[in-house]
Parts: sequence; structure tokens; C-alpha cells
Amino acid sequence: MKLLFKITLFLISINLSAQNKAFQDGEWFKFKVSYSGFLSAGYATLKVDNAILNGQEVYHVKGYGKNTGLSRIFFKVEDFYETYMDKKKDIPYRFVRDINEGGHTRDIVVDFDHKNNLALVHDRKKNTKNTFSFPDGVQDMLSTFYYLRNNVNTQNIKPGEYTDVNMFYGDESFKFRLKFLRREVIKTKFGKIQTLVFRPYVESGRVFKEKESLTVWISDDNNKIPLKIVADLAVGSIVAELDEYKGLKHWFKILAN
Repeated sequence: MKLLFKITLFLISINLSAQNKAFQDGEWFKFKVSYSGFLSAGYATLKVDNAILNGQEVYHVKGYGKNTGLSRIFFKVEDFYETYMDKKKDIPYRFVRDINEGGHTRDIVVDFDHKNNLALVHDRKKNTKNTFSFPDGVQDMLSTFYYLRNNVNTQNIKPGEYTDVNMFYGDESFKFRLKFLRREVIKTKFGKIQTLVFRPYVESGRVFKEKESLTVWISDDNNKIPLKIVADLAVGSIVAELDEYKGLKHWFKILAN
């Protein structure tokens, strides 16, 4: 359970899109999270607002996740993630991670200096500051979602093609890779929707069954909305599905109810 919303918010952040701007301020998503597809586990949200950071206009994106029901009595999960992104360059200037997962807490702020390719990591819980280098065009966990929505053209993408992103998380940079699988029509609470299906590559081990145990469905339109995420675990699976939305920049194409 302690990785539930970290997984959900992280996977939400891997959305793809066409060359035009895919989002605007006021966009909001709410996802219902369940275990093995039917046991309610909690929810996660993403919200985009306009903001000013160090005198510069940015998008301020806030991600939030928490568990619900009986699981909260025994293991409380409440995670906050934020990113401040340049509106034109689609790069992050600040990333915030404030989490409480069963008593395990982290309170981290990362400030990105893209001119010198340095990240200042401020651990507010331990009251420490450390600097780490990163490659050009690095993204954080949330900004990846919005960067790819605006910059990757999916109109002509073919099954088997990969998309790589430099991502900074914790105190290091790494390559995050997505593989496009297919186009597929799926049923949602909103109706039937044409989707693009992707497989993120993750490390196998104690939590995931294998390297390719995550699957993501996103809307095949100009919004590129994350509609469904399935994470196969060592025991059971976690499913996150879009439950509510508002403030979309483009028409949400629904084939049928």
C-alpha cells in the first residue's frame, strides 16, 4: 500500500501527446484507485494553475493521493507532489515531494538551475541541502507528463517505438523509457474511447512481477488524457481509472456511451 499513490502519480506523469499545447490552467483530473480491479483503495488528483515563481510566469501543477477505507486505519497514505514549469520551454524550475506513507515521511524541495545543469535538493525534514548535476532537458516526476503531452507527436507513432526521457528523482537522473504497444478502443464510465496503449519499463523485484508489468491507456486525441493504469504486483494488481475531469483545453472525443 505504501507505494500505491507514488505509482499512480508517477504513471499519470508519463502521458504522451501531439505537437500542439495539450493543456491549460484549470485542468483537473481525479482517479479512482482499486486493488485487483474491485477493492477500493483510494484516489489521486492532478491540478494545473497559473503562478509566478521568482518573477516568472509558470504552470503550478499539484498532485495529491491518499488511501481510504479500512486501510487508512492501519496504514495511512497521504502524498503531495508539486512542480513549477516554464510555460514555453516545458522544463521544471521547482519540484516538491511531501509524503506520509505509514509513518515514513519525506519533505523534499528540488530547485533546478538549467543554465548550469545543477539541482539543489533541500531536505526540509533533515534540514540539509545538496547539489547534483543533471543532463540537458531533465524533467521531474510530474513535469514529464506535461512535457511529453506538448512535445511528442503520436499521430504517426508505430507499435514498438520507444520514447526516452531524462528524469531527476531523489538525488539522481535516469532514463525513463516508454514503449508504444497499440491503439485500442476501451470502455470507460464516460463511454467508449479510442486510446493509445503504452508500457513503461520499470525495475523488476519485490513489488513488480517483471520489468514489463505496467500498462497505460491514454486518450487518442489532443488532450491525451490518462484513462487507465494497471500495475501487476507480486500479489494482485493495482488499477487506476479516470473518475472525474474538468478544464480540458480540447474536445474530449467519446465514440459511444
